[in-house]
Amino acid sequence: MRVGLLTREYPPDVYGGAGVHVEFLARELRSLTDLAVHCWGEGGAGGVVRHRPWTALDGANDALRTFSVDLSIAAALEGRELVHSHTWYAHLAGHLGKLLHGIPHVMTAHSLEPLRPWKAEQLGGGYALSGWAERTAIEAADAVIAVSGAMREDILTCYPTLDPAKVRVVHNGIDTTLYRPDHGTDVLARIGLDADRPFVLFVGRITRQKGVPQLLRAVRDIDASAQVVLCAGAPDTPEIDQEFRDLFQELSRVRAGVHWIPQMLPRPDVIQLLTHAAVFVCPSVYEPLGIVNLEAMACGTAVVASRVGGIPEVVDDGRTGVLVPVDEDFEASLAHALDSVLGDPEAARRMGEAGRERAVREFGWDAVARRTVHLYEEVLKQG
Repeated sequence: MRVGLLTREYPPDVYGGAGVHVEFLARELRSLTDLAVHCWGEGGAGGVVRHRPWTALDGANDALRTFSVDLSIAAALEGRELVHSHTWYAHLAGHLGKLLHGIPHVMTAHSLEPLRPWKAEQLGGGYALSGWAERTAIEAADAVIAVSGAMREDILTCYPTLDPAKVRVVHNGIDTTLYRPDHGTDVLARIGLDADRPFVLFVGRITRQKGVPQLLRAVRDIDASAQVVLCAGAPDTPEIDQEFRDLFQELSRVRAGVHWIPQMLPRPDVIQLLTHAAVFVCPSVYEPLGIVNLEAMACGTAVVASRVGGIPEVVDDGRTGVLVPVDEDFEASLAHALDSVLGDPEAARRMGEAGRERAVREFGWDAVARRTVHLYEEVLKQG
């Protein structure tokens, strides 16, 4: 079947979990479908067509610039039998492609705009536009993929007119041949980590969703022997960026061994950090699934994560990590959970081994792609 896969992020421009999802899903779909990827960027080759915002909108609100890309993508979908969009940045393109070319639209919901009100800081009035685009697309889609069971519940709560039969759960996946323990130490040495001290690792964007301010306050009081490594970049707004910088400076004054890496590291560097971390921490306040937790588990590392969204479907509390409720005591509970793992290296080792086993057994991308193609076939049969 001739499938158009629509996304904002695609290699080499991947900065979040949705981009990782599309990268690996596309890799698997190429052997199962006639696939054309439409994404943001310049140029096109090898089944990938890149689109950029209209120059007439330079300086305009980001939502309007996104819509200009969506129009360009929709115009380029002629000859496709089905389109599959990812995130609000591409959902309108999928909806327009459905109407223009008379083809089914499948969309994957990686997050939901109504559940991310902090985006109004980033987009201003564009947040109302992004919400409109998502609602318009999701309510007219032929099928909606939720990346977790919790995400499916959120979708049906936010969009109650949606037929529940159209909403299917297909979990995110992980390439466990790529994400696997790397016991080299060159990356650690380059960063300046003390090999004789354990470290807590965070990898993610500087955004309200990821709970970064809460983390920076929580780790002030954890075991003084632990180092803290923050692979944190791509701030949503200058204000959030400044808040992070202020908290980082405060943290650096009260404890030693705090390392901030603002640039996006190459994947092999991240894998080595994940492998050597005493514990990986995911303090998200909203997370439909959380691919980064799977990445840590696949590298054999125990995870401390917030008990929100789809995270409990990935992190098995007490077996592959520790889950922390997001409540008024979140920061103190997060610190306590981190200390509990740091203080018991043998238990952390067992959690890491169980996490690796779970990632291999349940979250392979080949299975994700097969389930996705099966849904495509169902939708096409329905006409």
